[in-house]
Amino acid sequence: MRPYPVVLSIAGSDCSGGAGIQADIKTISALGGYAASVITAITVQNTLGVQRVEAVSPETVYDQIEAVMSDLQPDAIKIGMVNDVATIRMIAACLQKHQPRFVVYDPVMVSTSGHLLMTTEAIQEIKEVLFPLTTLITPNLNEVAVLCARSVTSPEEMLHAAQELATLYQTSILVKGGHLPGEDMCDVLYSADDKSAIYKGKKIESRNLHGTGCTLSSAIATQLAKGNSSNEAIREAKRYIEQAIAAGRDLNIGQGNGPLWHFPDSMHKSE
Repeated sequence: MRPYPVVLSIAGSDCSGGAGIQADIKTISALGGYAASVITAITVQNTLGVQRVEAVSPETVYDQIEAVMSDLQPDAIKIGMVNDVATIRMIAACLQKHQPRFVVYDPVMVSTSGHLLMTTEAIQEIKEVLFPLTTLITPNLNEVAVLCARSVTSPEEMLHAAQELATLYQTSILVKGGHLPGEDMCDVLYSADDKSAIYKGKKIESRNLHGTGCTLSSAIATQLAKGNSSNEAIREAKRYIEQAIAAGRDLNIGQGNGPLWHFPDSMHKSE
């Protein structure tokens, strides 16, 4: 048994380094894992926003996954940006073939400004072929509203939505409540075995929050790969992301929504 987990991230590339594959690699590494990556799309973006997205061909995505799975045999997989029906099917085929123990899916469906990043056909495809193959899905409030076809605006509604999706797709659902108004944080888990948990905390004020969803999901995948239970993995991942947000509050990287500091134990030094 190797002393470190191998975690595969299947996601888009962020050339500014704050989100996507780049955030995943930093997170997995910071938590003591070995990160492998499969790029599904190349994004042209920075702290001010996304300018363009160029998808990688479904065949190339499939071949990347096969290369990693057949040789490295990852302990866990994190899936992020995937918005093409053919690519979704390729990923599902790989998951069915290799049967990884842990699959954490962060459904990147809605932009920060509220625009859909996936077609209705792609959304239907992930629900039908990808969701049932996952261990945990981590939608935010905008994404869970799309999945449930209704707005979700309170912890009670978050729990009902999580239970509905978990029952429908036989997987665990962590609804992230970072967009709720107020100073308090509230994330809600409903697991595949009909258990629920609420994770509360205080929001950390920062203008640098780019890549928080990517970071949380890859942190959970890494903690699961280490052998933690779902509840322990989520708690440890949330503890890590709080540290990364706090450490990144004073970063001056870019002109807009900057990144977290993914290595809080090796703090950057201010001049």
